[in-house]
Amino acid sequence: MSDLQLGLIGDNIAASRSPLLHRLAGAQNNQQVRYDRLVPAQMDKPFKAVFAYARDAGFRGLNITYPYKEQVVPMVRIDDPLLRQLGAVNTVIFDAQGPVGYNTDYTGFMAAYRQSRADAAPGTALMIGTGGVGRAVAFGLLALGAKAIRLLDRDPAKAQSLAAALRAAAPNVTVTVHSNAQEAAAGADGVINCTPVGMVGHPGTPLPKAAMAGASWAFDAVYTPPDTEFLQSAQEQGLVIISGWALFFYQGVQAWGHFTGLPLDEARLRADLLNPELTA
Repeated sequence: MSDLQLGLIGDNIAASRSPLLHRLAGAQNNQQVRYDRLVPAQMDKPFKAVFAYARDAGFRGLNITYPYKEQVVPMVRIDDPLLRQLGAVNTVIFDAQGPVGYNTDYTGFMAAYRQSRADAAPGTALMIGTGGVGRAVAFGLLALGAKAIRLLDRDPAKAQSLAAALRAAAPNVTVTVHSNAQEAAAGADGVINCTPVGMVGHPGTPLPKAAMAGASWAFDAVYTPPDTEFLQSAQEQGLVIISGWALFFYQGVQAWGHFTGLPLDEARLRADLLNPELTA
């Protein structure tokens, strides 16, 4: 059984299931996977130093999560022009020519969306949070055929930056920036949370339940816990739910493909991940 060294760099990742996902993927392929959680504050190092540590220690690759998906962009080679426009990376491969960046949040979101809504178009979507995962989801919305995208972030400059990138990539899509979530939700077909609000350690919801009335679908990028207050509110309003867990699953499957090129039995992997007796 060969060995594979992987890792995850992020803050507040103690509850992440990524280590388990990749160890299970390795077991399917007769590979022993070591997957380390690398938290810069706990290591008393800045993000760049933690990244360099993984590179120099012989890691095959890394997953990058909040809040480092944009910070890592200038540190990697990005071959896909669309991903350069997207401006966020969540998967890094260390190869002989240097680190290469990918974004499986982008493709993973599209897979999760289609699992729940098949070929239905997103319509007009309100997205709260325009950081790394938000950028990936927004570009996914373009690929899925969204008519309009409404952006909101507590840092208006970040929302404006993403809006400019989206307009450049798809001039036919209406992209607007808002400052009030409830007002921006009026008439939206889909509502999206791409903030940390709702995850373990960050309770709450970025949008009141009443503001979801009239929408058709909701997505929450948070997956720990999978049943966030945001999704519970959406379900109570009758919206189709697209879970952050589905994004987590598909981005992980696709990251495994980048790390190894090896196949997976996705049904078996999903069942194993949902087994509460298996811990990360």
